Amino acid sequence: MMKYPKEYLEEIKSRLKVSTVVSKYLAIKKKGKEFVGLSPFKNEKTPSFTVNDEKGFYHCFSTGEHGNIFDFLMKTQNLKFGEVVRNLANLAGLQPYRFTQQDEQREKDWNIYTEIYSTYIERNKKNIVSKNYNNKKVLEYLKKRDLNSEVVEEFGLAFVPFETKSFLNMRNQFEEKSLQESGLFYLDERKNEYVDRFRGRLIFPIYSLTGKPIAIGGRIIEDNKKLAKYINSPETNFFKKGNNLYNLNKARKVSNKNNEVYLVEGYMDVISLYNNQIFNCVANLGTALTSRQTLLIGQFFPLITICFDGDDSGFKAALRAAENSLKFLQPEHQISFLFLPNGEDPDSFIKSKGKEYFLKYSNDNKTQIHRFIFNHYINNSKKTPTELAMIEKKLINLANSIHDNIVKKYVLGYFLDQLSIFLPSKINFNQKNYKPKNVKSLEITKNIYKETQKLNSIEIKELSLLYIILNNLNFFFHRLDLFNDVMFFSEESKILFQLIEVSLKNGNFNDITIDDKLLDNINKFATVKHIVKKDDENHSKVLEIFEDIKKDLKTHSLELRIQELESKFAEDFNQNTFDEIRRLKKEQNIN
Repeated sequence: MMKYPKEYLEEIKSRLKVSTVVSKYLAIKKKGKEFVGLSPFKNEKTPSFTVNDEKGFYHCFSTGEHGNIFDFLMKTQNLKFGEVVRNLANLAGLQPYRFTQQDEQREKDWNIYTEIYSTYIERNKKNIVSKNYNNKKVLEYLKKRDLNSEVVEEFGLAFVPFETKSFLNMRNQFEEKSLQESGLFYLDERKNEYVDRFRGRLIFPIYSLTGKPIAIGGRIIEDNKKLAKYINSPETNFFKKGNNLYNLNKARKVSNKNNEVYLVEGYMDVISLYNNQIFNCVANLGTALTSRQTLLIGQFFPLITICFDGDDSGFKAALRAAENSLKFLQPEHQISFLFLPNGEDPDSFIKSKGKEYFLKYSNDNKTQIHRFIFNHYINNSKKTPTELAMIEKKLINLANSIHDNIVKKYVLGYFLDQLSIFLPSKINFNQKNYKPKNVKSLEITKNIYKETQKLNSIEIKELSLLYIILNNLNFFFHRLDLFNDVMFFSEESKILFQLIEVSLKNGNFNDITIDDKLLDNINKFATVKHIVKKDDENHSKVLEIFEDIKKDLKTHSLELRIQELESKFAEDFNQNTFDEIRRLKKEQNIN
């Protein structure tokens, strides 16, 4: 039987916190640096089970059980190792591992690949401190950028001189084919020999999540306008720029202490933040932020603050990042953008202002992703009808690309609500004072209170929601998206709501015919009638009350469904039923 490659298993462990896995099966609470809960291995009243994300294990003090995420699922869920690997790989966003005859060779190739990089980096570290090499300019650059010996060591920085024979020297240890495929060298056709890709550069090793060197970024030291200031390793079988982030291997270790991570553009930005005790920082690798990178960061940090330079290129990069990332928003994740003053980057800004000022500036100036996108398009338009129409189409398409339906609903609502301010406050529809058929004036009598007592709170909320809609038809004509996920429980309210929705879609308001008794109840018992007036121009207030009632009705629906499933679970203890209860309770908390 073939074994899973160690690297594949390490990749799973590196992507998943122990607490993330355990919390899906066991109630645990944060306590200091650890999580605690009741032991799954023994009945107990006092919690003795602990989870340590930083060290990557769980421990049960009452039974002595100890292990990693694989051990936990095998022991608590009675699963075989292969089943556990498949479940966790899916949770980590990895493709199922498919064993082939090439697997063993690929793992060998991976080990050789990382060993080549390790050897190359170690060989060139000495060039920073070596007395045998004229490294004056390197030392001057390090001093200028405040890169002391501790930082150099922490990030594994090294220097590759122009006159180097790494390829020839490393052929004694590795096959020529492996060296060629590493991306560290390229063929100089004029000389017909392989030369160092990073010669003349300070190099920044790029590590996998498990801490293996997989690529290099290089910064030219001497002034040479013919050469790019920064270059990265080319993509190989084992390195894809869009699948990796600089310093995530270090940053993820503090994710149990910080919910937020700063995403910056360059290596020096990361190092400067790190130098100022901001350890929760990563950088993309010279490309626009990819969806894969967004998902990867989200495995460890629920809050992502993308900090780009305060210039035109920074704004353009931010917009690309925003539109690429928006679709992956989830209720438990938040993406914000932080723009520094023009001419500043994180490196220069934190050096001049310090850690505390940087953090305060971040808290005061970051903008959530949906607001940033909207503001960008509006601020860069002349707000003509045709431009606004194009912007609306663009924003609707962006919102509809969001995978999570709950987030999609609110982002779309935000876009449309903000755009509505550019519309006339009232649309006539050739009906200056539209009134639904059979609408009667409000009858106020001393018996209303007594009659109200016959209705439960849900019935009153249904009537209130219908009252809001009927008295603000012009508004809802433009905001039919708000009708998504509206819940009604009485049949007559459901039928009326469906009739209203169809009539608004068709623009035929005269088709709305309401039963006299139902209309009378709406006018009598809608508790919002003193708050929301007919065709109120303050649509924000209408929207707020509408959403509050809609949320309450949805919560009631969830409660009814949870009660139903809990009764079912008490009888059959079905795992699918249990999972559905957990999902609904999570949605209930979000809602």
